Amino acid sequence: MLHKFTARTRMFDLINEDASLLSSVSRFGISLGLGEKTVQEACNLNKIDCTTFLAVMNFLAEENVHLNDLVENISVETVIGYLKNAHVYFLSYKLPIIREKLNDAVLEDEQLHSYKVVLLKFYDEFVAEVTKHIEYEEGMVFPYVINLLNGSRNPNYRIADFEDHHTDVDSKIAELKNILIKYHPVDEVNYKLNDVLLELLWCEKDLASHNMVEDFFFVPVVELIENKHINAAKG
Repeated sequence: MLHKFTARTRMFDLINEDASLLSSVSRFGISLGLGEKTVQEACNLNKIDCTTFLAVMNFLAEENVHLNDLVENISVETVIGYLKNAHVYFLSYKLPIIREKLNDAVLEDEQLHSYKVVLLKFYDEFVAEVTKHIEYEEGMVFPYVINLLNGSRNPNYRIADFEDHHTDVDSKIAELKNILIKYHPVDEVNYKLNDVLLELLWCEKDLASHNMVEDFFFVPVVELIENKHINAAKG
């Protein structure tokens, strides 16, 4: 199957083709200042498995939920590193910044106090849902997969169980958008609030892409490893 990006694609062209991939590139530990480097050269320089990098980039760019013949060649350790870097980005950088901007956008006014309290409450609940999801992955899923790679499988857990604990944050972020778009009490343009809404919309898309990598990319790869363990035990 021909994919959008190959090892010979320039990193500049990859990012320029789809700017939303920039955050994904950074989660592999690749920084800007890439010059004319190809994907292969950038991966070699940063000691990243190029096959896995390209698989994730094409998966997101093509919105393809099937890995086809790539599964056997994916580095699960590389994928876990990618997901962990995304967790740090959301919890330590993006979500705190949005809250700060949200707090600043709603003026300190007695008339707006109740609205601000509700708004920040919804936001903090949204962050709590994201945090819960991430803590489960960091504390349960990733250690389980690392043990699998080291030859040990927990018989009381399957990667399919991950789906049951995969917290859906969509409802919380939808409530936030509704409050901002429909119920903001001041009848005048608030550019700061507009910026916050744009940040939320971008964050929503980013989280959705992150969840796609987990559900349709990471899980099938782990299932393959898992099945090998199960079949070996039966044999």
